[in-house]
Amino acid sequence: MQRWDVAIIGAGAAGMFCAIEAGRRGRRIVVLDHAKAPGEKIRISGGGRCNFTNIHTHPERFLSQNPKFCVSALSRYTAQDFTALVQRHNIGYHEKTLGQLFCDQSAKQIIDMLVFEMKQAGCELRLGVDVTRIERGSDGFTLTGSFGQIATQSLVIATGGKSIPKMGASAFGYGVAEQFGLRLTETRPGLVPLTFSGAELEGLRALSGVSVEGRIRCGKNGFEEALLFTHRGLSGPAVLQISSYWREGQGITVDLASSEMLENLRRTRSTAGRLAVRTALSHHLPKRLAGHMAERMRLEGNIGDFSDKRLRAVVDGLQNWHLMPSGSEGYRTAEVTLGGVDTRDLNSQTMAARADPSLFFIGEVVDVTGWLGGYNFQWAWSSGWVAGQVA
Repeated sequence: MQRWDVAIIGAGAAGMFCAIEAGRRGRRIVVLDHAKAPGEKIRISGGGRCNFTNIHTHPERFLSQNPKFCVSALSRYTAQDFTALVQRHNIGYHEKTLGQLFCDQSAKQIIDMLVFEMKQAGCELRLGVDVTRIERGSDGFTLTGSFGQIATQSLVIATGGKSIPKMGASAFGYGVAEQFGLRLTETRPGLVPLTFSGAELEGLRALSGVSVEGRIRCGKNGFEEALLFTHRGLSGPAVLQISSYWREGQGITVDLASSEMLENLRRTRSTAGRLAVRTALSHHLPKRLAGHMAERMRLEGNIGDFSDKRLRAVVDGLQNWHLMPSGSEGYRTAEVTLGGVDTRDLNSQTMAARADPSLFFIGEVVDVTGWLGGYNFQWAWSSGWVAGQVA
């Protein structure tokens, strides 16, 4: 039976980064994954260019039942730290919007960087293998699987969540947590398109393919980014963001009006009063969307016939478009899984189980979920780095 200092299950962002850090300490590391290639979620992220971090990373941009849990890891290994590593490997990158950093060329550069760093640290990577049993002994863990058996002093679970099952995502990590007595919080899809049904869907379906800048609110939370109408409902950055806060039975509010909308409509009224109201709206919104909103608000006639009061009512209708989603696209297209291993049972300084300092949980499997825009990768790097210092 082969013996290792640290066995890491999961060759994604968190698992590979943990391996690098632990390997640099002279620990003998083996990384196991059922996939045929490492970092599959890295490969497809950011449209193939990997939004690898966000320069505005802050604990307030993460969701968890314990919002303070992520503070230690994020402050000890920062977005600037990972960006410095990217720079050392001469990987070109750029800021797209809102602090999001993307590779200039390919997400594969990040994967190649991590694999190179693992080799430099002496880590062994085994792909296409399954772990079927984990047992705790007096001096560590015994893992059984398609590779036979191995023994390890420390065990790190970096298997992610349930999102995008076609890429091999599963609830494996949650099962390990339950096996060793750790609690789980409710899991659900996050950063996912919202779906609609009935008459509401019919109206939205006519807008399929239309994209517009807007603001979406759900409760006290709101995001101002692009939204996209689809044949099933709503998608786009603003929708993905709000989906992490939305729960079944809640409505959302879409705001399509810019701060200058009222003044612009007044100006159009004075210079082109014979213009149809829906045509005037199409100067500020995509034509199909302007027509849909005009029909929805029953706007008829020329803009010259609209008083200030009626124009304010038009803008109010654009600012407060109430919609009731029937659901979401689910884990099939969700970028992350909300919830996971309960942080009450983990040490935020080490990512180890409080009841067993040799058992670690890092990355998406933990109840810490970031906003869209590189935050979840930064959590992977930060949590992996923390565990790598002690595993």
